[in-house]
Amino acid sequence: MNDPPVLILAPAGRDAAVAHVILAEGGIHAAVCSGLPDLVARLDSGSCAVVTEEALRDADRRELAAWIAGQEPWSDYPFLLLTLRGSPPDPRLTDALGNVTLLERPFHPATLVTASRFAVRARRRQREAAAYLHERQQTAERQTLLIRELHHRVKNTLATVQALLGASARSATSVDEFYQSFSDRVISLAKTHNLLTDDYWQMASLQEMLENELGPYNDEAGERIALDGPPVELTADLAVPTGMAIHELTTNAAKHGALSVPEGRIAVHWQVKAAQSGRRLRLDWTERGGPPAREPTRRGFGSTLLQRVLTVQCGADIRFDFAPAGLHFRMEAPLVESRTVPRY
Repeated sequence: MNDPPVLILAPAGRDAAVAHVILAEGGIHAAVCSGLPDLVARLDSGSCAVVTEEALRDADRRELAAWIAGQEPWSDYPFLLLTLRGSPPDPRLTDALGNVTLLERPFHPATLVTASRFAVRARRRQREAAAYLHERQQTAERQTLLIRELHHRVKNTLATVQALLGASARSATSVDEFYQSFSDRVISLAKTHNLLTDDYWQMASLQEMLENELGPYNDEAGERIALDGPPVELTADLAVPTGMAIHELTTNAAKHGALSVPEGRIAVHWQVKAAQSGRRLRLDWTERGGPPAREPTRRGFGSTLLQRVLTVQCGADIRFDFAPAGLHFRMEAPLVESRTVPRY
């Protein structure tokens, strides 16, 4: 990695040109500044500054003093002050510059090269420390967000499990039926959470959620289940109820719909549409080849979940079509565009 240039401010005589040549011969990239304002403007992009004492003594140093005072906590900009041999350095200049190395003129060229190399290396270490501190700060902020998100997810998950328990108990006619339905729903919830935890409880792939539920019912040729749609990542607040809804649709299809007979087929198509309020997900679940779909005479847990949770919690619009050819379910829901926790 190439270091930023060494800045040179020596407006009198040939000092600037000589210093530039010396540094170039020592393999150090340097740039000559036309005046003090030019130097101040370029300090952020330099490694250090070689300045003659006379260039500062009678100049307006307020902008330079303001820049030095306004440095970041990690920064201690190195200056090489060229003084005249036999005369003591001006304490006002050394105090104002802070991190200053004095070089008496005339000096051997190797002295300037060596001092410049030390200054460049010191500035490089400062920048490396700044990058490290910035990375640590980002990590700490990310961890804080993760903990906050984890608390939110655990609270929501416990509420979801409680709802699953109560609804499964109310709809079951035996202990075995209760155990099986509740166990299946918890397993489905766990699958969705596995996808979320792979991405720090943030996003889950809709494609993978569908494959988790419908994959076991597909035939060897892969023709019984058809999934079609673009890559879509769902935030946790939408992924959890959507995953549960997919489980309920799959369970219903296995018991009463297209998956209850060998010739049954299910096609799931989804797309993302642009709207004034933001992007929206549209999902169509279509069953064919199974028994005719009939509207249920009583509302079970599955229909309650689809009607209430998706509508209230996710702001989704849903529609059922109990057609003789098979069930058709459609859902439209808003997509959250931003992540709570940044990517690593």
